Amino acid sequence: MEDEALLIIDYTNDFVDDKGALTCGKPAQVLADQIVKLADQFLTSGKWVILPTDKHYKGNPYHPETKLFPPHNLPNTWGREFYGPLQTWYNEHKDNDRVVVLDKSRYSAFCGTELDLFLRERKVSRVHLTGVCTDICVLHTAMDAYNHGYDITVHEKAVAALNDAGQNWALNHFKSCLGAEVVD
Repeated sequence: MEDEALLIIDYTNDFVDDKGALTCGKPAQVLADQIVKLADQFLTSGKWVILPTDKHYKGNPYHPETKLFPPHNLPNTWGREFYGPLQTWYNEHKDNDRVVVLDKSRYSAFCGTELDLFLRERKVSRVHLTGVCTDICVLHTAMDAYNHGYDITVHEKAVAALNDAGQNWALNHFKSCLGAEVVD
């Protein structure tokens, strides 16, 4: 039997809250209820909810993002906590075996993690992508999912980018180059 997984990518205070270090702001904040609704639907259906979440270290000279972005998603900080309603949802469901937090250090949730093995062991063939940033971490995760042979669904009303141009470009790229299903 094949399964599906919902990936809630980087939906943390640093990427979503107005005070976040690298925030997508209001476009990301309005996604909270939709993301929690999807998480509930997946969990109720016995599917997987995976939260791939950046974990960075301030001033790491070996990490390429150190030169590109301000410090963000540092361990044990408010910035790395899930944003608003998702943190509440996670606190309520963190002991469920089908809810998994996945630390990642690169844009893609597949790069340097055990995500592919985890999904294959569970016979997951379709990944549903939500979170931020549409044109960075969601995009790179989608590209790796494509290259690993997964079917991809992107939930348009559950992803946000740093700007409209990035959002529109990425949504088009998902459809035209990755054959992803883009749904509301």
